[in-house]
Amino acid sequence: MVEIRRFLHQHPELSFQEVQSADYIKSFYDKLGVEVKGNVGGNGVVAKIYGAKPGKTVALRADFDALPIQDEKDVPYKSLIPGVMHACGHDGHTATLLVLAKVLHENRAELEGNYVMIHQHAEEYAPGGAAPMIADGCLEGVDVIFGTHLWALNPTGTIQYRVGPVMAASDRFEIIIQGKGGHGAQPHKTKDSIVIASQLVMNLQQIVSRRVNPIDSAVVTVGSFVAENAFNVIADRARLIGTVRTFNEEVRADIEAEIERIIKGTCYASDTTYEFIYEKGYPAVVNHKAETEFLIQCAGSVPEVDTVEETEPHMGGEDFSYYLQKVPGTFFFTGAKPDGVDEAYPHHHPKFDINEKAMLIAAKTLGLAAINYQKTNTLSTLVKQ
Repeated sequence: MVEIRRFLHQHPELSFQEVQSADYIKSFYDKLGVEVKGNVGGNGVVAKIYGAKPGKTVALRADFDALPIQDEKDVPYKSLIPGVMHACGHDGHTATLLVLAKVLHENRAELEGNYVMIHQHAEEYAPGGAAPMIADGCLEGVDVIFGTHLWALNPTGTIQYRVGPVMAASDRFEIIIQGKGGHGAQPHKTKDSIVIASQLVMNLQQIVSRRVNPIDSAVVTVGSFVAENAFNVIADRARLIGTVRTFNEEVRADIEAEIERIIKGTCYASDTTYEFIYEKGYPAVVNHKAETEFLIQCAGSVPEVDTVEETEPHMGGEDFSYYLQKVPGTFFFTGAKPDGVDEAYPHHHPKFDINEKAMLIAAKTLGLAAINYQKTNTLSTLVKQ
Protein backbone atom coordinates (compact mmCIF):
# COMPACT_ATOMS: atom_id res chain seq x y z
CA MET A 1 0.00 0.00 0.00
CA VAL A 2 2.78 2.42 0.91
CA GLU A 3 4.60 1.78 -2.38
CA ILE A 4 1.45 2.34 -4.44
CA ARG A 5 0.39 5.39 -2.46
CA ARG A 6 3.80 7.05 -2.79
CA PHE A 7 3.98 6.38 -6.53
CA LEU A 8 0.56 7.98 -7.01
CA HIS A 9 1.56 10.85 -4.72
CA GLN A 10 4.53 11.58 -6.97
CA HIS A 11 2.41 11.42 -10.13
CA PRO A 12 -0.86 13.27 -9.37
CA GLU A 13 -3.40 14.24 -12.00
CA LEU A 14 -6.19 16.80 -11.82
CA SER A 15 -9.90 16.00 -12.02
CA PHE A 16 -11.02 14.82 -15.48
CA GLN A 17 -7.34 14.53 -16.52
CA GLU A 18 -6.48 11.28 -14.69
CA VAL A 19 -5.45 9.24 -17.76
CA GLN A 20 -2.17 7.81 -16.45
CA SER A 21 -3.62 7.15 -12.99
CA ALA A 22 -6.50 5.23 -14.55
CA ASP A 23 -4.06 3.24 -16.70
CA TYR A 24 -2.03 2.41 -13.59
CA ILE A 25 -5.12 1.14 -11.76
CA LYS A 26 -6.34 -0.90 -14.73
CA SER A 27 -2.87 -2.39 -15.23
CA PHE A 28 -2.81 -3.49 -11.58
CA TYR A 29 -5.99 -5.52 -12.10
CA ASP A 30 -4.86 -6.85 -15.48
CA LYS A 31 -1.73 -8.28 -13.86
CA LEU A 32 -3.87 -9.96 -11.19
CA GLY A 33 -6.15 -11.43 -13.83
CA VAL A 34 -9.17 -9.62 -12.40
CA GLU A 35 -12.03 -8.56 -14.66
CA VAL A 36 -11.64 -4.82 -15.14
CA LYS A 37 -13.15 -2.11 -17.29
CA GLY A 38 -11.70 1.32 -17.98
CA ASN A 39 -13.24 4.54 -19.27
CA VAL A 40 -16.32 4.07 -17.10
CA GLY A 41 -18.21 7.36 -17.20
CA GLY A 42 -14.99 9.07 -18.23
CA ASN A 43 -11.72 8.08 -16.57
CA GLY A 44 -13.35 5.74 -14.04
CA VAL A 45 -12.20 2.14 -13.55
CA VAL A 46 -14.37 -0.73 -12.27
CA ALA A 47 -13.05 -4.16 -11.30
CA LYS A 48 -15.12 -7.20 -10.30
CA ILE A 49 -14.11 -10.10 -8.08
CA TYR A 50 -16.34 -13.17 -7.99
CA GLY A 51 -16.47 -15.34 -4.88
CA ALA A 52 -16.82 -19.08 -5.38
CA LYS A 53 -20.03 -19.20 -3.35
CA PRO A 54 -23.32 -17.40 -4.05
CA GLY A 55 -24.07 -14.21 -2.17
CA LYS A 56 -24.69 -10.50 -2.43
CA THR A 57 -22.80 -7.93 -4.48
CA VAL A 58 -20.87 -5.40 -2.42
CA ALA A 59 -19.34 -2.26 -3.92
CA LEU A 60 -16.35 -0.43 -2.44
CA ARG A 61 -15.31 2.98 -3.74
CA ALA A 62 -12.07 4.97 -3.84
CA ASP A 63 -11.35 8.24 -5.67
CA PHE A 64 -8.03 9.05 -7.34
CA ASP A 65 -7.94 12.67 -8.56
CA ALA A 66 -5.60 15.35 -7.19
CA LEU A 67 -5.76 19.11 -6.61
CA PRO A 68 -4.19 22.22 -8.23
CA ILE A 69 -1.88 22.84 -5.25
CA GLN A 70 1.93 23.03 -5.09
CA ASP A 71 3.33 20.30 -2.86
CA GLU A 72 5.46 21.97 -0.17
CA LYS A 73 6.33 18.86 1.88
CA ASP A 74 9.97 17.89 2.29
CA VAL A 75 9.57 14.14 1.76
CA PRO A 76 11.04 11.61 -0.70
CA TYR A 77 7.62 11.04 -2.30
CA LYS A 78 6.89 14.72 -2.93
CA SER A 79 4.83 15.43 -6.05
CA LEU A 80 6.87 15.58 -9.25
CA ILE A 81 4.19 17.57 -11.07
CA PRO A 82 4.46 21.35 -10.53
CA GLY A 83 1.30 22.85 -9.11
CA VAL A 84 -0.48 19.52 -8.65
CA MET A 85 -0.60 17.30 -5.55
CA HIS A 86 -2.65 14.75 -3.67
CA ALA A 87 -3.72 17.06 -0.87
CA CYS A 88 -6.79 15.13 0.24
CA GLY A 89 -5.71 11.49 0.62
CA HIS A 90 -7.10 10.11 -2.63
CA ASP A 91 -3.77 8.43 -3.36
CA GLY A 92 -4.19 6.57 -0.05
CA HIS A 93 -7.78 5.66 -0.90
CA THR A 94 -6.63 4.10 -4.17
CA ALA A 95 -3.76 2.18 -2.61
CA THR A 96 -6.11 0.88 0.08
CA LEU A 97 -8.67 -0.43 -2.40
CA LEU A 98 -6.13 -1.93 -4.78
CA VAL A 99 -4.43 -4.02 -2.11
CA LEU A 100 -7.75 -5.00 -0.54
CA ALA A 101 -8.88 -6.14 -3.98
CA LYS A 102 -5.71 -8.22 -4.33
CA VAL A 103 -6.43 -9.96 -1.02
CA LEU A 104 -10.06 -10.61 -1.93
CA HIS A 105 -9.02 -12.01 -5.31
CA GLU A 106 -6.45 -14.32 -3.77
CA ASN A 107 -9.09 -15.67 -1.36
CA ARG A 108 -11.99 -15.80 -3.82
CA ALA A 109 -12.32 -19.58 -3.47
CA GLU A 110 -13.44 -19.07 0.14
CA LEU A 111 -15.64 -16.03 -0.43
CA GLU A 112 -19.35 -15.63 -0.85
CA GLY A 113 -20.84 -13.12 -3.25
CA ASN A 114 -19.24 -10.60 -5.58
CA TYR A 115 -17.16 -7.49 -4.99
CA VAL A 116 -17.20 -4.40 -7.19
CA MET A 117 -14.20 -2.09 -6.86
CA ILE A 118 -15.19 1.40 -8.01
CA HIS A 119 -12.17 3.60 -8.71
CA GLN A 120 -13.70 7.01 -9.27
CA HIS A 121 -12.19 9.95 -11.08
CA ALA A 122 -12.99 13.64 -10.50
CA GLU A 123 -14.37 13.76 -6.98
CA GLU A 124 -12.81 17.14 -6.30
CA TYR A 125 -14.49 19.09 -9.07
CA ALA A 126 -18.23 19.22 -9.73
CA PRO A 127 -20.07 17.77 -11.59
CA GLY A 128 -17.76 15.00 -10.44
CA GLY A 129 -17.17 11.46 -11.56
CA ALA A 130 -19.73 9.53 -9.51
CA ALA A 131 -22.84 10.49 -11.50
CA PRO A 132 -21.40 9.59 -14.93
CA MET A 133 -19.97 6.34 -13.58
CA ILE A 134 -23.41 5.40 -12.21
CA ALA A 135 -24.98 6.30 -15.56
CA ASP A 136 -22.41 4.01 -17.19
CA GLY A 137 -23.52 1.09 -15.03
CA CYS A 138 -21.02 0.85 -12.17
CA LEU A 139 -23.81 0.06 -9.68
CA GLU A 140 -25.63 -2.55 -11.77
CA GLY A 141 -26.48 -5.51 -9.55
CA VAL A 142 -24.95 -3.88 -6.45
CA ASP A 143 -26.74 -4.53 -3.15
CA VAL A 144 -24.74 -2.24 -0.87
CA ILE A 145 -21.83 0.22 -1.03
CA PHE A 146 -19.19 1.26 1.51
CA GLY A 147 -16.67 4.06 1.29
CA THR A 148 -14.21 5.81 3.57
CA HIS A 149 -12.18 8.99 3.66
CA LEU A 150 -8.75 9.04 5.29
CA TRP A 151 -9.01 11.97 7.69
CA ALA A 152 -5.70 13.51 8.72
CA LEU A 153 -7.27 15.66 11.44
CA ASN A 154 -8.43 12.59 13.40
CA PRO A 155 -6.07 10.34 15.39
CA THR A 156 -4.93 7.19 13.64
CA GLY A 157 -6.91 4.28 15.06
CA THR A 158 -10.18 6.23 15.08
CA ILE A 159 -13.22 5.39 12.95
CA GLN A 160 -15.95 8.01 12.78
CA TYR A 161 -19.48 7.30 11.57
CA ARG A 162 -22.84 9.03 11.40
CA VAL A 163 -26.37 7.92 10.59
CA GLY A 164 -28.16 10.29 8.21
CA PRO A 165 -26.55 13.44 6.76
CA VAL A 166 -22.79 13.35 7.25
CA MET A 167 -21.52 15.73 4.53
CA ALA A 168 -23.25 18.75 3.08
CA ALA A 169 -24.64 19.63 -0.31
CA SER A 170 -22.14 22.03 -1.90
CA ASP A 171 -23.33 24.70 -4.33
CA ARG A 172 -21.64 27.63 -6.06
CA PHE A 173 -23.06 31.03 -6.93
CA GLU A 174 -21.88 34.04 -8.90
CA ILE A 175 -23.33 37.55 -8.77
CA ILE A 176 -22.40 40.38 -11.11
CA ILE A 177 -23.54 43.88 -10.17
CA GLN A 178 -23.67 46.25 -13.14
CA GLY A 179 -23.64 49.87 -12.04
CA LYS A 180 -22.34 53.01 -13.70
CA GLY A 181 -18.71 53.99 -13.42
CA GLY A 182 -17.23 57.43 -13.24
CA HIS A 183 -14.67 59.70 -11.67
CA GLY A 184 -13.98 59.15 -7.98
CA ALA A 185 -14.46 62.87 -7.37
CA GLN A 186 -17.98 62.84 -8.83
CA PRO A 187 -19.78 59.94 -7.08
CA HIS A 188 -23.17 61.59 -7.57
CA LYS A 189 -22.89 60.87 -11.31
CA THR A 190 -22.25 57.16 -10.78
CA LYS A 191 -23.87 53.99 -9.49
CA ASP A 192 -21.07 52.61 -7.37
CA SER A 193 -20.93 48.83 -7.88
CA ILE A 194 -18.50 48.38 -4.97
CA VAL A 195 -20.81 50.06 -2.45
CA ILE A 196 -23.81 48.15 -3.78
CA ALA A 197 -21.96 44.80 -3.76
CA SER A 198 -20.74 45.53 -0.23
CA GLN A 199 -24.31 46.10 0.88
CA LEU A 200 -25.25 42.85 -0.80
CA VAL A 201 -22.55 40.90 1.06
CA MET A 202 -23.93 42.18 4.36
CA ASN A 203 -27.54 41.57 3.35
CA LEU A 204 -26.74 37.95 2.46
CA GLN A 205 -25.67 37.35 6.05
CA GLN A 206 -29.32 37.63 7.08
CA ILE A 207 -30.24 34.44 5.22
CA VAL A 208 -28.75 31.99 7.71
CA SER A 209 -29.35 34.16 10.78
CA ARG A 210 -32.91 35.23 9.97
CA ARG A 211 -34.33 33.05 7.20
CA VAL A 212 -33.16 29.52 8.06
CA ASN A 213 -34.68 27.59 10.95
CA PRO A 214 -32.02 27.49 13.72
CA ILE A 215 -32.55 23.72 13.93
CA ASP A 216 -31.21 23.39 10.36
CA SER A 217 -27.56 23.91 9.46
CA ALA A 218 -26.54 26.11 6.56
CA VAL A 219 -23.63 28.22 5.31
CA VAL A 220 -23.65 31.14 2.87
CA THR A 221 -20.12 32.34 2.16
CA VAL A 222 -18.90 34.98 -0.27
CA GLY A 223 -15.38 33.88 -1.08
CA SER A 224 -14.42 36.31 -3.83
CA PHE A 225 -15.13 40.02 -4.36
CA VAL A 226 -13.56 41.56 -7.48
CA ALA A 227 -14.00 45.14 -8.73
CA GLU A 228 -10.65 46.24 -10.09
CA ASN A 229 -10.13 49.85 -11.07
CA ALA A 230 -7.81 52.81 -10.75
CA PHE A 231 -7.67 54.50 -7.34
CA ASN A 232 -9.69 57.49 -8.52
CA VAL A 233 -12.32 55.66 -10.59
CA ILE A 234 -15.63 54.32 -9.33
CA ALA A 235 -16.13 50.79 -10.62
CA ASP A 236 -19.10 50.12 -12.84
CA ARG A 237 -18.96 46.35 -12.26
CA ALA A 238 -18.42 44.08 -9.26
CA ARG A 239 -18.31 40.30 -9.18
CA LEU A 240 -19.04 38.10 -6.17
CA ILE A 241 -18.46 34.35 -6.02
CA GLY A 242 -19.48 32.15 -3.12
CA THR A 243 -20.75 28.84 -1.84
CA VAL A 244 -23.85 27.50 -0.11
CA ARG A 245 -23.72 24.41 2.14
CA THR A 246 -26.85 22.64 3.38
CA PHE A 247 -28.11 19.22 4.49
CA ASN A 248 -31.80 19.66 3.75
CA GLU A 249 -33.05 19.92 0.14
CA GLU A 250 -35.88 22.26 1.13
CA VAL A 251 -33.44 24.59 2.88
CA ARG A 252 -31.16 24.37 -0.15
CA ALA A 253 -33.94 25.53 -2.49
CA ASP A 254 -35.07 28.26 -0.09
CA ILE A 255 -31.57 29.72 0.16
CA GLU A 256 -31.19 29.89 -3.61
CA ALA A 257 -34.48 31.78 -3.84
CA GLU A 258 -33.54 34.05 -0.90
CA ILE A 259 -30.22 34.99 -2.47
CA GLU A 260 -31.90 36.17 -5.65
CA ARG A 261 -34.64 37.97 -3.73
CA ILE A 262 -32.01 39.92 -1.77
CA ILE A 263 -30.02 40.69 -4.94
CA LYS A 264 -33.14 41.92 -6.68
CA GLY A 265 -34.13 44.14 -3.75
CA THR A 266 -30.63 45.58 -3.28
CA CYS A 267 -30.29 46.37 -6.97
CA TYR A 268 -33.79 47.85 -7.17
CA ALA A 269 -32.95 50.23 -4.33
CA SER A 270 -29.79 51.38 -6.12
CA ASP A 271 -31.20 51.36 -9.67
CA THR A 272 -28.66 48.85 -10.93
CA THR A 273 -28.87 45.55 -12.80
CA TYR A 274 -27.45 42.15 -12.00
CA GLU A 275 -26.63 38.67 -13.26
CA PHE A 276 -27.12 35.69 -10.94
CA ILE A 277 -25.80 32.20 -11.62
CA TYR A 278 -26.49 29.40 -9.16
CA GLU A 279 -24.83 26.04 -9.81
CA LYS A 280 -25.91 23.06 -7.75
CA GLY A 281 -23.02 20.85 -6.77
CA TYR A 282 -23.15 17.51 -5.00
CA PRO A 283 -26.18 16.68 -2.86
CA ALA A 284 -25.70 15.90 0.83
CA VAL A 285 -24.17 12.54 1.77
CA VAL A 286 -26.91 10.74 3.69
CA ASN A 287 -25.88 7.44 5.32
CA HIS A 288 -28.38 4.62 5.70
CA LYS A 289 -29.16 3.55 9.27
CA ALA A 290 -28.86 -0.25 9.09
CA GLU A 291 -25.67 -0.18 7.01
CA THR A 292 -24.07 2.38 9.32
CA GLU A 293 -24.89 0.34 12.43
CA PHE A 294 -23.46 -2.70 10.68
CA LEU A 295 -20.27 -0.78 9.83
CA ILE A 296 -19.88 0.21 13.49
CA GLN A 297 -19.77 -3.46 14.48
CA CYS A 298 -17.23 -4.26 11.76
CA ALA A 299 -14.97 -1.36 12.74
CA GLY A 300 -15.02 -2.47 16.36
CA SER A 301 -13.59 -5.84 15.28
CA VAL A 302 -10.47 -4.36 13.68
CA PRO A 303 -7.51 -4.86 16.08
CA GLU A 304 -5.86 -1.54 15.12
CA VAL A 305 -9.02 0.45 15.81
CA ASP A 306 -9.12 1.82 19.34
CA THR A 307 -12.00 4.31 18.97
CA VAL A 308 -15.30 4.05 17.10
CA GLU A 309 -17.26 7.24 17.57
CA GLU A 310 -20.05 9.31 16.11
CA THR A 311 -18.95 12.40 14.22
CA GLU A 312 -20.64 15.73 13.79
CA PRO A 313 -21.82 16.50 10.25
CA HIS A 314 -19.14 17.94 7.96
CA MET A 315 -19.87 20.97 5.80
CA GLY A 316 -17.51 19.69 3.09
CA GLY A 317 -19.00 18.12 -0.03
CA GLU A 318 -18.59 14.61 -1.45
CA ASP A 319 -20.15 12.99 -4.52
CA PHE A 320 -20.39 9.65 -2.71
CA SER A 321 -23.88 11.06 -2.14
CA TYR A 322 -24.92 9.91 -5.61
CA TYR A 323 -24.15 6.26 -4.82
CA LEU A 324 -26.20 6.41 -1.62
CA GLN A 325 -29.16 7.77 -3.57
CA LYS A 326 -29.15 4.56 -5.62
CA VAL A 327 -28.23 1.77 -3.17
CA PRO A 328 -27.98 1.36 0.62
CA GLY A 329 -24.63 2.06 2.21
CA THR A 330 -22.52 4.26 4.41
CA PHE A 331 -19.53 6.60 4.20
CA PHE A 332 -17.18 6.89 7.18
CA PHE A 333 -13.94 8.56 8.23
CA THR A 334 -10.71 6.70 9.00
CA GLY A 335 -8.34 8.68 11.25
CA ALA A 336 -4.99 9.31 9.55
CA LYS A 337 -3.19 11.89 11.68
CA PRO A 338 0.58 11.65 11.11
CA ASP A 339 2.72 10.46 14.01
CA GLY A 340 4.56 12.99 16.16
CA VAL A 341 2.48 16.09 15.37
CA ASP A 342 0.26 18.02 17.73
CA GLU A 343 -1.85 19.41 14.91
CA ALA A 344 -1.96 17.95 11.40
CA TYR A 345 -2.07 20.10 8.29
CA PRO A 346 -5.67 20.22 7.05
CA HIS A 347 -6.94 18.73 3.81
CA HIS A 348 -6.18 20.85 0.71
CA HIS A 349 -3.11 22.35 2.40
CA PRO A 350 0.26 22.44 0.54
CA LYS A 351 1.87 20.41 3.35
CA PHE A 352 -0.96 17.89 3.76
CA ASP A 353 0.09 14.33 4.53
CA ILE A 354 -1.36 11.20 6.09
CA ASN A 355 -0.27 8.46 8.44
CA GLU A 356 0.14 5.56 6.04
CA LYS A 357 -0.77 3.08 8.80
CA ALA A 358 -4.33 4.36 8.38
CA MET A 359 -4.55 2.66 4.98
CA LEU A 360 -4.31 -0.74 6.63
CA ILE A 361 -7.05 0.20 9.09
CA ALA A 362 -9.26 1.42 6.25
CA ALA A 363 -8.63 -1.75 4.26
CA LYS A 364 -9.45 -4.03 7.19
CA THR A 365 -12.61 -2.10 8.01
CA LEU A 366 -13.83 -2.10 4.41
CA GLY A 367 -12.83 -5.73 3.97
CA LEU A 368 -14.66 -6.88 7.08
CA ALA A 369 -17.75 -4.96 6.02
CA ALA A 370 -17.66 -6.46 2.54
CA ILE A 371 -17.16 -10.04 3.70
CA ASN A 372 -19.42 -9.99 6.76
CA TYR A 373 -22.24 -8.48 4.75
CA GLN A 374 -22.56 -11.91 3.12
CA LYS A 375 -23.08 -13.75 6.41
CA THR A 376 -26.83 -13.40 6.74
CA ASN A 377 -29.88 -13.20 4.56
CA THR A 378 -31.10 -9.98 6.14
CA LEU A 379 -29.03 -7.05 7.33
CA SER A 380 -31.40 -6.42 10.24
CA THR A 381 -30.61 -9.88 11.60
CA LEU A 382 -26.89 -9.20 11.29
CA VAL A 383 -27.14 -5.86 13.09
CA LYS A 384 -28.99 -7.53 15.98
CA GLN A 385 -26.26 -10.15 16.22
